[in-house]
Amino acid sequence: MSPRRASVNEAMRARSRSRIMQATVELVDERGFTGTTLGDIAERAGLARGLVSYYFPGKRYLLQSSMHRLMHLSLAAELAKLAETDPPDLWLATSIDTVLTLTRDRPTLMRTHLALILAPSAEGFIQDEEQRRFGALLQGVLRRRGAADPVAEHAVLRSALMGACMGMLLPGAETSYALIRADLFARYGLEP
Repeated sequence: MSPRRASVNEAMRARSRSRIMQATVELVDERGFTGTTLGDIAERAGLARGLVSYYFPGKRYLLQSSMHRLMHLSLAAELAKLAETDPPDLWLATSIDTVLTLTRDRPTLMRTHLALILAPSAEGFIQDEEQRRFGALLQGVLRRRGAADPVAEHAVLRSALMGACMGMLLPGAETSYALIRADLFARYGLEP
Protein backbone atom coordinates (compact mmCIF):
# COMPACT_ATOMS: atom_id res chain seq x y z
CA MET A 1 0.00 0.00 0.00
CA SER A 2 1.49 3.32 -1.02
CA PRO A 3 1.42 6.34 1.32
CA ARG A 4 -1.22 8.99 0.80
CA ARG A 5 -0.33 12.02 -1.24
CA ALA A 6 0.25 15.30 0.57
CA SER A 7 -2.90 16.78 -0.99
CA VAL A 8 -5.01 13.93 0.44
CA ASN A 9 -3.49 14.45 3.90
CA GLU A 10 -4.13 18.20 3.69
CA ALA A 11 -7.76 17.61 2.70
CA MET A 12 -8.19 15.24 5.65
CA ARG A 13 -6.68 17.82 8.03
CA ALA A 14 -8.98 20.52 6.65
CA ARG A 15 -12.04 18.29 7.15
CA SER A 16 -11.02 17.49 10.72
CA ARG A 17 -10.48 21.17 11.53
CA SER A 18 -13.87 22.04 10.00
CA ARG A 19 -15.62 19.34 12.02
CA ILE A 20 -13.96 20.56 15.21
CA MET A 21 -14.95 24.19 14.53
CA GLN A 22 -18.53 23.21 13.63
CA ALA A 23 -18.85 21.13 16.80
CA THR A 24 -17.50 24.07 18.82
CA VAL A 25 -20.10 26.58 17.62
CA GLU A 26 -22.89 24.03 18.04
CA LEU A 27 -21.92 23.11 21.59
CA VAL A 28 -21.15 26.63 22.81
CA ASP A 29 -24.47 27.75 21.33
CA GLU A 30 -26.23 24.94 23.25
CA ARG A 31 -24.27 24.86 26.53
CA GLY A 32 -22.26 28.06 26.75
CA PHE A 33 -18.48 28.37 26.88
CA THR A 34 -17.92 27.08 30.41
CA GLY A 35 -20.38 24.21 29.86
CA THR A 36 -18.41 22.93 26.87
CA THR A 37 -15.21 20.92 27.22
CA LEU A 38 -12.63 20.02 24.61
CA GLY A 39 -13.67 16.39 25.17
CA ASP A 40 -17.28 17.31 24.34
CA ILE A 41 -16.11 19.01 21.17
CA ALA A 42 -14.02 16.01 20.12
CA GLU A 43 -16.94 13.67 20.75
CA ARG A 44 -19.38 15.84 18.76
CA ALA A 45 -16.85 16.08 15.91
CA GLY A 46 -16.32 12.32 15.97
CA LEU A 47 -12.57 12.72 16.44
CA ALA A 48 -9.97 11.83 19.04
CA ARG A 49 -9.59 14.37 21.86
CA GLY A 50 -5.90 14.77 21.03
CA LEU A 51 -6.70 16.11 17.57
CA VAL A 52 -8.52 19.09 19.07
CA SER A 53 -5.41 20.09 21.01
CA TYR A 54 -3.20 19.29 18.04
CA TYR A 55 -5.04 21.78 15.80
CA PHE A 56 -5.95 24.42 18.40
CA PRO A 57 -3.81 25.62 21.33
CA GLY A 58 -6.78 26.10 23.67
CA LYS A 59 -10.53 26.43 23.99
CA ARG A 60 -10.48 30.22 23.81
CA TYR A 61 -8.47 30.16 20.56
CA LEU A 62 -10.72 27.42 19.21
CA LEU A 63 -13.92 29.37 19.85
CA GLN A 64 -12.58 32.60 18.35
CA SER A 65 -11.35 30.76 15.27
CA SER A 66 -14.65 28.89 15.00
CA MET A 67 -16.62 32.14 15.24
CA HIS A 68 -14.43 33.77 12.59
CA ARG A 69 -15.12 30.75 10.37
CA LEU A 70 -18.87 30.97 11.01
CA MET A 71 -18.87 34.68 10.14
CA HIS A 72 -16.66 34.13 7.10
CA LEU A 73 -18.77 31.27 5.71
CA SER A 74 -22.06 33.05 6.47
CA LEU A 75 -20.94 36.24 4.74
CA ALA A 76 -19.45 34.36 1.78
CA ALA A 77 -22.75 32.48 1.30
CA GLU A 78 -24.81 35.68 1.37
CA LEU A 79 -22.47 37.59 -0.95
CA ALA A 80 -22.49 34.65 -3.39
CA LYS A 81 -26.21 35.28 -3.92
CA LEU A 82 -25.45 38.74 -5.34
CA ALA A 83 -24.67 39.48 -8.96
CA GLU A 84 -21.47 41.27 -9.90
CA THR A 85 -23.69 43.99 -11.39
CA ASP A 86 -25.61 44.58 -8.15
CA PRO A 87 -24.99 48.04 -6.66
CA PRO A 88 -22.06 48.31 -4.22
CA ASP A 89 -24.44 49.56 -1.53
CA LEU A 90 -26.34 46.26 -1.73
CA TRP A 91 -23.08 44.42 -1.07
CA LEU A 92 -22.46 46.49 2.07
CA ALA A 93 -26.08 46.20 3.22
CA THR A 94 -25.85 42.42 2.83
CA SER A 95 -22.64 42.38 4.86
CA ILE A 96 -24.19 44.38 7.69
CA ASP A 97 -27.36 42.27 7.65
CA THR A 98 -25.35 39.05 7.79
CA VAL A 99 -23.48 40.05 10.94
CA LEU A 100 -26.56 41.48 12.65
CA THR A 101 -28.61 38.39 11.78
CA LEU A 102 -25.94 36.11 13.27
CA THR A 103 -26.04 38.23 16.42
CA ARG A 104 -29.83 38.14 16.62
CA ASP A 105 -30.15 34.43 15.85
CA ARG A 106 -27.16 33.15 17.88
CA PRO A 107 -26.82 35.51 20.84
CA THR A 108 -25.03 33.05 23.12
CA LEU A 109 -22.32 32.48 20.55
CA MET A 110 -21.84 36.11 19.69
CA ARG A 111 -21.95 37.26 23.32
CA THR A 112 -19.31 34.67 24.22
CA HIS A 113 -17.14 35.63 21.25
CA LEU A 114 -17.24 39.31 22.15
CA ALA A 115 -16.56 38.57 25.82
CA LEU A 116 -13.48 36.55 24.91
CA ILE A 117 -12.22 39.29 22.61
CA LEU A 118 -12.64 41.94 25.30
CA ALA A 119 -11.33 39.90 28.23
CA PRO A 120 -7.71 40.66 29.03
CA SER A 121 -5.43 37.72 28.26
CA ALA A 122 -2.07 36.92 26.78
CA GLU A 123 -3.79 35.87 23.56
CA GLY A 124 -5.83 39.02 22.89
CA PHE A 125 -7.73 39.25 19.63
CA ILE A 126 -6.89 36.20 17.56
CA GLN A 127 -6.08 37.05 13.96
CA ASP A 128 -6.10 33.61 12.37
CA GLU A 129 -6.73 32.53 8.79
CA GLU A 130 -10.52 32.53 9.27
CA GLN A 131 -10.45 36.08 10.63
CA ARG A 132 -8.32 37.18 7.67
CA ARG A 133 -10.80 35.59 5.24
CA PHE A 134 -13.71 37.39 6.89
CA GLY A 135 -11.76 40.66 6.81
CA ALA A 136 -10.83 40.16 3.16
CA LEU A 137 -14.51 39.77 2.25
CA LEU A 138 -15.40 43.01 4.03
CA GLN A 139 -12.44 44.82 2.47
CA GLY A 140 -13.58 43.60 -0.95
CA VAL A 141 -17.05 45.03 -0.30
CA LEU A 142 -15.53 48.35 0.73
CA ARG A 143 -13.24 48.34 -2.31
CA ARG A 144 -16.31 47.74 -4.49
CA ARG A 145 -17.85 50.86 -2.93
CA GLY A 146 -14.76 52.87 -3.89
CA ALA A 147 -12.95 52.98 -0.55
CA ALA A 148 -9.68 54.90 -0.84
CA ASP A 149 -8.14 52.73 1.91
CA PRO A 150 -10.15 49.49 2.30
CA VAL A 151 -7.91 48.26 5.13
CA ALA A 152 -8.46 51.36 7.26
CA GLU A 153 -12.15 51.54 6.38
CA HIS A 154 -12.48 47.85 7.28
CA ALA A 155 -11.13 48.63 10.77
CA VAL A 156 -13.84 51.28 11.19
CA LEU A 157 -16.58 49.00 9.80
CA ARG A 158 -15.42 46.14 12.04
CA SER A 159 -15.59 48.47 15.06
CA ALA A 160 -19.05 49.68 14.07
CA LEU A 161 -20.27 46.11 13.64
CA MET A 162 -18.80 45.00 16.97
CA GLY A 163 -20.40 47.97 18.70
CA ALA A 164 -23.72 47.16 17.01
CA CYS A 165 -23.50 43.56 18.19
CA MET A 166 -22.72 44.69 21.72
CA GLY A 167 -25.70 47.03 21.62
CA MET A 168 -27.98 44.17 20.62
CA LEU A 169 -26.58 41.86 23.32
CA LEU A 170 -26.05 44.13 26.33
CA PRO A 171 -27.92 42.35 29.16
CA GLY A 172 -30.78 44.45 30.45
CA ALA A 173 -30.21 47.21 27.90
CA GLU A 174 -30.54 45.41 24.57
CA THR A 175 -31.20 47.58 21.53
CA SER A 176 -33.47 46.14 18.87
CA TYR A 177 -32.16 44.67 15.64
CA ALA A 178 -34.25 47.16 13.66
CA LEU A 179 -32.88 50.21 15.48
CA ILE A 180 -29.25 49.05 15.23
CA ARG A 181 -29.71 48.20 11.55
CA ALA A 182 -31.30 51.57 10.80
CA ASP A 183 -28.41 53.36 12.53
CA LEU A 184 -25.72 51.46 10.58
CA PHE A 185 -27.55 51.93 7.29
CA ALA A 186 -27.87 55.69 7.95
CA ARG A 187 -24.19 55.90 8.93
CA TYR A 188 -23.18 54.36 5.59
CA GLY A 189 -25.84 56.13 3.51
CA LEU A 190 -27.67 52.91 2.64
CA GLU A 191 -31.32 52.61 1.71
CA PRO A 192 -33.30 50.82 4.39
